[in-house]
Amino acid sequence: MFLPNAQAAVVPMRKITDYLLSLENLNGRAKARFFLAFGFDRQNWQKLAEALKQHAVDHKVTSIVDRGAFGVNYVVEGRLRTPDGRDPAVRVIWTIDHDDDTPRLVSAYPI
Repeated sequence: MFLPNAQAAVVPMRKITDYLLSLENLNGRAKARFFLAFGFDRQNWQKLAEALKQHAVDHKVTSIVDRGAFGVNYVVEGRLRTPDGRDPAVRVIWTIDHDDDTPRLVSAYPI
């Protein structure tokens, strides 16, 4: 199965600029080093956002985690298209709240 409604997936700017591409964020700095090494950067944060959305369209869900009253998390694994063309394997977690049908980015990291 693929991520439900993947074409409408939402990747908030701050999730990219202040987390996945931020060397200052204690929880995100290792992820930032990873994504920066493949040619992504904070000034062009939309490139990573679009690559993550395309990743959700291109690859199947590998696991589903029910968050109870909060919704469902979907884990998608596969190669991420990067600016430098090396396309590493990443795990991306999306969430869909029970009262909504739009996937939102939770996190992404190398596998």
